[in-house]
Amino acid sequence: MKPFFSLPIVFLVLVACKSKQEAPKQQNNNAQQAIVVDVLIAAPQDVTNAVEANGTVVANEYVELHPEVSGRLTYLNVPEGAHIQQGTLIARINDADLQAQLNKSKVALELAQKTEERLRKLLTINGVNQADYDAALNAVNGYKADIAYTQSLIDKTVIKAPFSGTVGLRQVSPGAYLTPSNIVVTIQQLDKTKIDFTLPEEYSSLIKKGGTVDVQLDATSQQKRKAVIIATEPQVNVNTRNLKVRAVLQDAKASPGAYVKVYVAAKRDQKSILIPTNSIIPDDKNKQVVLVKGGKASFVNVETGGRQANSVEVVSGIKPGDSVVVTGLLFARPKSKLKVRSVKTIDQLAN
Repeated sequence: MKPFFSLPIVFLVLVACKSKQEAPKQQNNNAQQAIVVDVLIAAPQDVTNAVEANGTVVANEYVELHPEVSGRLTYLNVPEGAHIQQGTLIARINDADLQAQLNKSKVALELAQKTEERLRKLLTINGVNQADYDAALNAVNGYKADIAYTQSLIDKTVIKAPFSGTVGLRQVSPGAYLTPSNIVVTIQQLDKTKIDFTLPEEYSSLIKKGGTVDVQLDATSQQKRKAVIIATEPQVNVNTRNLKVRAVLQDAKASPGAYVKVYVAAKRDQKSILIPTNSIIPDDKNKQVVLVKGGKASFVNVETGGRQANSVEVVSGIKPGDSVVVTGLLFARPKSKLKVRSVKTIDQLAN
């Protein structure tokens, strides 16, 4: 009787066993392949630690012009967007009734003054008693008071520019009936702009009258302007525990109400090592970075300081000259082989 299996089948079984023995060896060789990474050579750089705050542009002077009395708008002079001088007549409310009352009081005053003059002459020759003269004099003073009161009401029907500035958009039309709640127009003084911003109370020691802060007006240009601190709110906000600060912007114009970034210097410029923020590996207790030492990955604990837009200051854990891995971090393992593809700079990594 012939055997169940033939010679070719035995050969295939032996080849398969040999392949299974060689597979782990091939996997081990793949595991030893170097990981391609980019590095940053740690070097001290000039760093200015600053506290970042949110700010708002404020006009040097700003006012909403309202009528003081109710009535129909008979005159309107609002050159929108133009610069006008202090005292310019902007609007007038109908004052016909007040003008009539003023004229009536002036006529009565004229008659009362003539009566007072006649009685004064008679009083000198004892032609009239003192009581009659005092009544005539009192009538004169009463009419003068009425005229002053009526004139004050007429003045309230007139709206004038309280200071020189730029006129905004008019909010009413001629002929409209206005009340003191209506806004006629706004005026802003833009020759000097202010910046209002808030800081946590723990940074109050950084704020000094006459000190300067950096203001970033446009997020796209990254340009910063200087502003001089002129005042602080005496009391800290009890809800937010923030201190309100006001500074005057130097040599720059900005639209009132605009949002800006304010940077308050926390300490002087110093030499520090900066690395990209995304090269930090955080865990529960420590922060780590990967260094290239002897062609292998070395995980070290670091302490960080101030942060910038895309970088962070390293206080300890890295020395000048160390090669910090900035790409390929996800594939690096302790003692794994690394192959440096290129050396980057902090400016290249920020872009």
